[in-house]
Amino acid sequence: MSSTPDTQVTWLTQDAFDRLSRELDELVANRPAMAQEINDRREEGDLKENGGYHAAREEQGKQEGRIMQLQQLLRSAKVGEAPSTNGKAGPGTVVTVQFDGDDEPEKFLIGSREEAETTDLQVYSAASPLGQALTGAGAGATVSYETPNGKTLKVKLLKVEPFAG
Repeated sequence: MSSTPDTQVTWLTQDAFDRLSRELDELVANRPAMAQEINDRREEGDLKENGGYHAAREEQGKQEGRIMQLQQLLRSAKVGEAPSTNGKAGPGTVVTVQFDGDDEPEKFLIGSREEAETTDLQVYSAASPLGQALTGAGAGATVSYETPNGKTLKVKLLKVEPFAG
């Protein structure tokens, strides 16, 4: 059993986990080609004037950053069906909320942005201010949270359901 707090664990469907694993494998497999590209560009001459070399190095940095991000994500991921919610909002739940002052309710997934590719729903991280405020709340609760610009918003939780993927 992991001692990682739920806010640091990312819940993923099996499809999302498999897709991200394939992306990681492809990036790792591309490392030799990326190194060759950099060597080829280096041989073109003066590095100060060599835009192709600098672009290749920048691309390599982006790929290495994504490899590290995927490795961490997949290491800490919980894979499978959405966790039991017991009627409480949290990672792996779809919530319907009404923001104070808005006429129309909004529906979104509390989860990982990596899940965004598997659903048409908007996705909010459980670590976001809104995600943190809603986590553990049940239908009918009104919670407040502070936005990044310092404004405090209220939102009423209308419905909580497990994410079906």
